[in-house]
Amino acid sequence: MQLIDNRYQIQGVDVLSIAEEFGLPLYVYDAEKIVEKIGLLRSAFAGVNLKIKYAAKALTNVAILKLMRSRGVELDVVSFNEARLGLLAGFEPGQMMFTPSVNSTDEIREAIEAGLQINADSLPLLEWLGQQYGSQIPVCIRVNPHISEGGNIKISTGHADSKFGISIEQRAEMRAVVQKYGIPVVGLHIHTGSDFKSAGAFLKGAEVLFDLAADYPDLRFLDFGSGFKVAYREGDYVTDVEELGRQVSAAFRDFCDRYGRPLELWFEPGKFLVSESGVLLVPVNVVKENPTRTFVGVDSGLNHLIRPMMYDAYHDIVNVSNPLGTPQTYTVVGYICETDTFGTDRLLGEVRPGDVLALKNAGAYGFSMSSNYNARVRPAEVLVYEGQAHLIRRRETFEDLLSTLVPMEFEEEIIVK
Repeated sequence: MQLIDNRYQIQGVDVLSIAEEFGLPLYVYDAEKIVEKIGLLRSAFAGVNLKIKYAAKALTNVAILKLMRSRGVELDVVSFNEARLGLLAGFEPGQMMFTPSVNSTDEIREAIEAGLQINADSLPLLEWLGQQYGSQIPVCIRVNPHISEGGNIKISTGHADSKFGISIEQRAEMRAVVQKYGIPVVGLHIHTGSDFKSAGAFLKGAEVLFDLAADYPDLRFLDFGSGFKVAYREGDYVTDVEELGRQVSAAFRDFCDRYGRPLELWFEPGKFLVSESGVLLVPVNVVKENPTRTFVGVDSGLNHLIRPMMYDAYHDIVNVSNPLGTPQTYTVVGYICETDTFGTDRLLGEVRPGDVLALKNAGAYGFSMSSNYNARVRPAEVLVYEGQAHLIRRRETFEDLLSTLVPMEFEEEIIVK
């Protein structure tokens, strides 16, 4: 979203006209920004056999998945329903990596029968796979490297106390299970978290996988997960993807020489591909002046974008309706009956009831983590593609909230006074 001729635009399309056409609140995504990020990643790792597996949990709209597929990106899924969305988008089962995290064996069996690549996240799951399938299906193993780096602890997944992966300290037990059942191990996976600023964290994880690979002579790929940091505010330090590509590619090529043959290098970016593409447009209900601060109350809340309240995440906010208005300090809050703050003490062009605000960097974990809390409906989604705004999900209605309810009647109690 860019300010051009005093109007915010996406691919030349006026943002306020999108709001008027499709209603508010509204998620809007810029397809050009997603394609740009895919190209940046490919360019950075041009020297290796790279596979990009989009982490579908970041934004699961089928139109977004189709856009990824059209650009040669494959999928990383964490539930079988995500895989079903991938199938609807045209992906082949073998193009999807399924990484269950304490999922039921029924769900894992569904994924196996559908032909997904299974990523074993625990020793009990590895044992179950051996008991059920022996040497029949190729397996990837997710390793916990005991590396704690990145942003908010809630999205740090590679430290020793994390639920994710098989501890590297259980290397011998892992190998014993594989040998016991003859499990064909075709990949090793690591994902230590999000918001890494340098190549150092990836290289530390890489060394763990490079060393572990000696136990498994038939590998096809190593998967480094993701964790690229994106900018949430002006001046934010971000992952230097080009430098990361140079350093990790060099280390990977050196490893392949030692291993004896070239392998595929996989990454699973989610936020990196879609975060900056998205904005959440919200209308202003009220400007409320208190003795200590001025609140802007909007017709949206943590039910639409939970990241600020769940992760203390910062999302830049702009007044789309009055971009050149005199800057004033506001705290932007939602309509949910909880502490529901989008941004504290933000400088915005003077805000008036009826104005439209845009919360930036809302493409990742925005709609996909939304809910119906307070019996609120979820917003519509729009994708701007080749200069045209396309509705890719309609707005929910009250009838949608009722659609899964099963009627039940109760006998009225008679109260004697």
